[in-house]
Amino acid sequence: MAIEWKGVFPAVTTKFKDNDALDLPLFEKNLQAQIEAGVAGIIIGGSLGESSTITVEELGRLVASGLKVSAGRIPVIVNIAAGSTKDAVGIAKQIKEWGADGIMLLPPMRYKSTPEETVVFFRTVAKATDLPVLLYNNPVDYKTEITMDMFDALKDIPAIQAVKESTRDVSNVIRMRNQFGDRFKILCGVDTLTFEELAAGADGLVAGLVCAFPRETVAIYNFIKNNQHQKALEIYRWFMPLLEFDITPQLVQYIKLAEVYTGLGNEAVRAPRLSLTGQQRAAAINTIEAAIRTRPLKLVEQGLALAANKELTPQD
Repeated sequence: MAIEWKGVFPAVTTKFKDNDALDLPLFEKNLQAQIEAGVAGIIIGGSLGESSTITVEELGRLVASGLKVSAGRIPVIVNIAAGSTKDAVGIAKQIKEWGADGIMLLPPMRYKSTPEETVVFFRTVAKATDLPVLLYNNPVDYKTEITMDMFDALKDIPAIQAVKESTRDVSNVIRMRNQFGDRFKILCGVDTLTFEELAAGADGLVAGLVCAFPRETVAIYNFIKNNQHQKALEIYRWFMPLLEFDITPQLVQYIKLAEVYTGLGNEAVRAPRLSLTGQQRAAAINTIEAAIRTRPLKLVEQGLALAANKELTPQD
């Protein structure tokens, strides 16, 4: 199905059993909760999905589960994090064969490519498939920045449609709009910048804590896009202690722990990751429990109703 790059796109976690096998029933339970909350699509096998430790065969099984649950209601997007152009092209072709709807594409892994090498990599992979491509711009974690000049060199590739903006520079939203207009759709990629980048004109977000709190995340998006910024800000302020889990090296462990408390997952991670322990885990639990006690349920319901009614309300 066609992808309209706006709204909330969860970068879903990969669920494991205690024996390290995929837990597909739990994975599907989480996806169903995302869809019921009103997300715009799901992204499988991203950093939060532990892409560095799952096999291509497992990725295919996760995609099959995602397609089964989505049942054509929302697009299923699959991440590519490959070390070579050959591998990335091969995975892109498999994603098409699996029946997924789009690709999220990182720069080459492990080798820090030059700007020219990065552009050629993106062009080669995008030309190997007719699926729409979301580029992932995260120089903080992956050390390769997609600059304005690089986007300019990629704008003639129709398959490259959007960017997950994770540079941590909110003004990049404005720069992209000033230079390219609507040529590239912009999705905020950092949970702690959700309000700021949506308010600056981003089309949507690729979110992490949405895995545990889908309704709250969608409500923030709906309020902002309906010009009710104060209501969005009220939820966002409540959400911030949780959103900060997304910018830690152990974001997978933190978000999976939050999923436990909302009934949408378990803590199982794949080695070398280890579940949180000791004071670190206790502090995280305190944050999660405090948030659940003060959850702004009525306001969230108002935000979700905006999408259901498809109404634009006056500015507050």
